[in-house]
Amino acid sequence: MTTEPTNTAETADKARLREWHRAFGIALVDVFAGAPWRVELEQELALISQELDVAIIEEVASGDPSGSKRARLPDPLPDGLENLRAINLLSYKSHHEALDVWSLDELIGYYVLYRKVNLNAEDDRHPLEAFGIYAVATRYPEGLARRHVLQPTAWDGVYELPWGGHQVRLIVLNRIEKHPRNAPWELFASERDRMRQGLEHYRARPTSAKQPGYWELLEHLYLLYRREASAMAYTLEQFIRDTHEKLIEDAIQHDPESVLKHFDPEQRLKGLDPESVLERFDPEQRLKGLDAEDRLKGLDAEDRLKGLDAEDRLKGLDPDLIAAWLAKQRRDH
Repeated sequence: MTTEPTNTAETADKARLREWHRAFGIALVDVFAGAPWRVELEQELALISQELDVAIIEEVASGDPSGSKRARLPDPLPDGLENLRAINLLSYKSHHEALDVWSLDELIGYYVLYRKVNLNAEDDRHPLEAFGIYAVATRYPEGLARRHVLQPTAWDGVYELPWGGHQVRLIVLNRIEKHPRNAPWELFASERDRMRQGLEHYRARPTSAKQPGYWELLEHLYLLYRREASAMAYTLEQFIRDTHEKLIEDAIQHDPESVLKHFDPEQRLKGLDPESVLERFDPEQRLKGLDAEDRLKGLDAEDRLKGLDAEDRLKGLDPDLIAAWLAKQRRDH
């Protein structure tokens, strides 16, 4: 349950956490891009603000109104998502937050509200077996583990936890296997090596590379980590630099015009060899805008007169000077 902030600091903290949760949701939007699954973010569940972080919902397969055929899943999926149900509700805790008893109670409360608010095609509640309940935490929940048994699964960092009559799938991002398929998870870890690996291996789905979600995620993470670098510089400085470079590199690759338009002509030409630049223009384009004096600079008298007939050469000259020159030529010869 969300309450009104009591002071400016609390307001800032809530805004920061909301940004982390939104970035996490965008990552999952990209994971499921192009697949018949819908990812919904920050879904409002009550009159009093009760926002579920992420819902991953199976779309009914084309030509199968009964929904008996399972929709195709993205391949590969990050660890812990292999047994998705038709409706999957996810709660996320960033490195700023602890996953505790209250967090899990709240998650079950979201499930109850969701089941009440979102009815099926028959205007009835979805069956219990249609739901998967997930808690994703950056840090291992030490306090929770002291009081409750986290049952390991076949995947590192993925646990099962019975809670209130439900089975919660718990995914700990700082403990998952370091593997390219887990790049969307590793981007949200708080350990430097995992974060670097996540950034190195993170690639947008082929159908989503130009979608807003992909770019928004990278830019959002870059700004979030940069903002927190003063407090976590030794772990985040390189990650920020790598993220920034990746943003620029991908922007140049996919839409170079969008990058170039931010630079004035002088900045675009910096570091380029003048001869290489001039080779791209024909002689007429090179001379455009130059006055006559600039065009003739560097040419000797013979070169300047090349191509001119006798009449053009004599234009503008004083007839007396011409007569004196001719007289001299006769005397000399």
